[in-house]
Amino acid sequence: MLDAVDAALIRALQGDGRATYQALADGVGLSRTAVRARVKQLVGAGAIRIVGVLHAGVLGMEVFAHISFRVSGPVGPVLEELAGREAVVFAAHTAGRFPVVAHVRVRDDEALAKELGALRSLSGVVGAEAFRGGAIAKDAYSSVRELREISIDPLDWRLVRHLQRDGRASYAELARQVGLSQAAARSRVVRLIEAGVIHVTAIAEPAAVGASEQVGFGLRCRGDSAAVAARLGSLSGVSFLATGFGRYDVIGSASAADRPSLVEALEAVRGCPEVTYVETWEHLAVTKERYGGDSVPAA
Repeated sequence: MLDAVDAALIRALQGDGRATYQALADGVGLSRTAVRARVKQLVGAGAIRIVGVLHAGVLGMEVFAHISFRVSGPVGPVLEELAGREAVVFAAHTAGRFPVVAHVRVRDDEALAKELGALRSLSGVVGAEAFRGGAIAKDAYSSVRELREISIDPLDWRLVRHLQRDGRASYAELARQVGLSQAAARSRVVRLIEAGVIHVTAIAEPAAVGASEQVGFGLRCRGDSAAVAARLGSLSGVSFLATGFGRYDVIGSASAADRPSLVEALEAVRGCPEVTYVETWEHLAVTKERYGGDSVPAA
């Protein structure tokens, strides 16, 4: 069972997975040695993974869409097909009006139309409705950040791949892996992070951090949907928000340790004066979940 200090460390690592042990110690009021031991315990127990998450825009996959599927027959085969598609970054068996939902990332609207056509042709799918995302307002796993223009060479890509596997790899280890000096490796990693190319974060196992109850929601609202999403982003339990257009104005997800806490989070969403309609779906089983851009060009 995680205590308040563990929870605080996880939040800090989600913001900056490469924060020094001293900075983490200062934040929780423990010694550097104690914090180092706690972080290693969290990783060793599988409560968190500290990895680099590549900005999807680096690979040109800037168009995001949420797809709701109507399915005839068992949903398992449909989920298996979705899990095998490169454009699908998230797929889940859900309880609600639609038995399956998925998120896709593609290069442009032409590619989105082509992907939707392919998804609607899958065996068992009898209909699919799309929400075309405009902007990600909140993402607990891949901080919402601006991608600055930057030149990336093969050595940078090699560093990115190592950070995707181990976000807290030391600069000495990274330098050995790519054949640079420690100072050069550090300079390149800092440059990549500051440009928004990669975000090093702690990805938590939901059950380990008390977030085993998860729901998705779609909202219609009055006024500026971006302002509504910004307000909702401050609510406890809300882990993802995106504005866009289609069947909803905003989609999101919320997680909590138990049903009462989840109900409380959804009630807070419903309590926003600008929200006029709320549709929810429970995530019964997540078949695929990929963070940011997982694939990088070959060296």
